[in-house]
Amino acid sequence: MTDDHDTDASDATDAAPDAPRSARVPDALAGRRFDAVLAELFPEYSRSRLSAWVKSGDVLLDGATVRPREAVRGGQEVVLTATLEPQVSAGPEDIPLSVLYEDAEVLVIDKPAGLVVHPGAGNHTGTLVNALLFRDPAIAAVPRAGIVHRLDKDTSGVMVVARTLQAQAALVAQLSAREVHRQYLAVVVGALVSGGTVAAPIDRHPRDRLRMAVRDDGREATTHYRLQERFRAHTALECRLETGRTHQIRVHMAHLKHPIVGDPLYGGPLKLPRGASDELAAALRGFKRQALHAQVLEFAHPATGEPVRCEAPLPEDLQALLRELRTDAAAHAVTGTGARR
Repeated sequence: MTDDHDTDASDATDAAPDAPRSARVPDALAGRRFDAVLAELFPEYSRSRLSAWVKSGDVLLDGATVRPREAVRGGQEVVLTATLEPQVSAGPEDIPLSVLYEDAEVLVIDKPAGLVVHPGAGNHTGTLVNALLFRDPAIAAVPRAGIVHRLDKDTSGVMVVARTLQAQAALVAQLSAREVHRQYLAVVVGALVSGGTVAAPIDRHPRDRLRMAVRDDGREATTHYRLQERFRAHTALECRLETGRTHQIRVHMAHLKHPIVGDPLYGGPLKLPRGASDELAAALRGFKRQALHAQVLEFAHPATGEPVRCEAPLPEDLQALLRELRTDAAAHAVTGTGARR
């Protein structure tokens, strides 16, 4: 369970089975489309993958190939065959991970700021995926090494990783149904007086491909926020994601004209409260990443259905920033909230 760019990998369950699998069409599903019935019989695989296997002849109905929209009869035999291939091409690397929770189905980690999640251009090694492959080599058979949602490189905090196809399918379904609780701490510019909700669609910026933007033709995006701590010219917010678009919290806060402190893409010029101490000025100038931390993640365990709640402690750089903001607020208890450049 983008953050914030906590993007959901909702098409993640697309690995192939490791051996032929068979099932009987229940009488209750008679008359329904073949592809819809497959999704009921094999929920650990995505519908797009199942449909592709039907078209390629890797799924047979009573020994014959049929079209995805073919209506089925009760009692027919479905046989699913495909070749198991590694779903991840990255190599394992011994990168330490801070583990918050672990069992045979899932792994919940506290990702540090600076750690890239997926290998890509300019980041072929030293990523979270490389670390996961070292810790659990079997996870190579799970698409995206089990990652179902992501955090930006410089966003810290809690992430859940699926260790099996079944767990991945269940977690993706929970994310799609908005049943995963994702709570962030964000330190933003400006002294807000109340919480609220931002419901503003997001898509790629029309000119700058590195940025996202609020756009009328974008994808639905909703962020709930409430005041956690108010300073003279900054506010610590608790943000809760209802959707998981790329850079969502960062874009929404900038849209409110309260960008996240240190955000290199959306933050704007540095602002200091009047009479800021040298220590506070240094803390704000020196904070070179977005002050955003994925603090709490709650989901239903994919195997047992029991609730799992994990909390990632605030990293030291964010704690130090908050200490300086509190010291400044205490020293100017009755001072206004004006700001100077």
